[in-house]
Amino acid sequence: MFQDPVVAAMVILGLIAVGEVISILTKARIPMLFIALMGYLVLIWTGILPKSMIVDSGFVTVGTVLGTAPIIVHMGTLIPLKSIKSQWRAVAIAVLGIIFASVLILTIVTFIFDYSVAVAGVGPLTGGIIALLVTSEGLAELGLVSLVTIPVLIMAIQSLFGIPIATNILRKYALKIRSEMDNGTYVSEYKASDNNEKENDKFFLPDKFRSNLILLFLLFVGGALAVVLGKYTPIPYSLWALVIGVLGRLIGFYPERVMERANAFTVGMAGIIFLIIIMMNDITFGQFIGYLPEVLSIMVVGIIGIIVGGYIGSKIFKWDPLKGIPVALTATFGFPGDYIVCEEVSRSVGRDKEEEEKIFNEILTPMLVGGFTTVTVGSVIIASILIKTL
Repeated sequence: MFQDPVVAAMVILGLIAVGEVISILTKARIPMLFIALMGYLVLIWTGILPKSMIVDSGFVTVGTVLGTAPIIVHMGTLIPLKSIKSQWRAVAIAVLGIIFASVLILTIVTFIFDYSVAVAGVGPLTGGIIALLVTSEGLAELGLVSLVTIPVLIMAIQSLFGIPIATNILRKYALKIRSEMDNGTYVSEYKASDNNEKENDKFFLPDKFRSNLILLFLLFVGGALAVVLGKYTPIPYSLWALVIGVLGRLIGFYPERVMERANAFTVGMAGIIFLIIIMMNDITFGQFIGYLPEVLSIMVVGIIGIIVGGYIGSKIFKWDPLKGIPVALTATFGFPGDYIVCEEVSRSVGRDKEEEEKIFNEILTPMLVGGFTTVTVGSVIIASILIKTL
């Protein structure tokens, strides 16, 4: 029964829907991804659901095609170039977070276990899949195959730690924004950096040609270009996709929120969540328990380092720590977690659609910039350097 794509997709989407309901009821204190991932692990560990079911659903393919480069291009169209320039503080704070985390892990975890265990955990904790691949391949080449379980486990569960902490801290910042709206002292950083309404009129296509399919085609043009550039340059496709989206909106090749205008965003987000969930397939209960001391040590020490770095960076660059610390914590979940956190926080704090949109616009850009800084650039550099020290 579970082999039928429609049935399999329904079950996994059901997990995501349950997580969404719990997130709404708890006002984003318990993130949707946490419920979906833990629920999936329990169901496959107990044998209630077969591991092949998520592949049978077909949504993994949807995530691979629609939820990778194209959706990152879309994210680029959300961020005006002026806003990115104004977010240099987000970049600096995110970098300080992963530097502090790396130093603490290499110091404390090396003392408790050994240096190779610490190196195995640093890259994935401070970044995403690319850092995981760099670390895993390096460990395998050195004959440290057993240690590969550590970066895989960290990559699989880091968001379960990072997302709740970031969500709750960012929610406090959103409440401060709401209070400023109430007393009339709120000044929007988003509007200050992107107050040119004519920018939306730059899109080169006449209105009559702005159909969903044409917009989707243009989205895939950018996504395909990013993938090709990622293969033939040392820069990851995700970074190319973000740049293509930003520049595409700037020159009028893309409209703002292109994927939403093509009515493909919800399906793309669902697909990429499926991609995250399938990463849990190879984690057995025995592996989870066996490497739990090492993994938990790396997680706790690393997250403390990120929080300390985010706090210090916020003080140095004169940002509210309630804003800076979540930006630094994006290293533990990246995209789409950063977008989902912003969506959940704005939805839970905003009392109406207008407040929700203002809060969302205020927190989205620094969170996205911080996430891309750590996941696509910082962590890869750190992982590449450290793996060579073994």
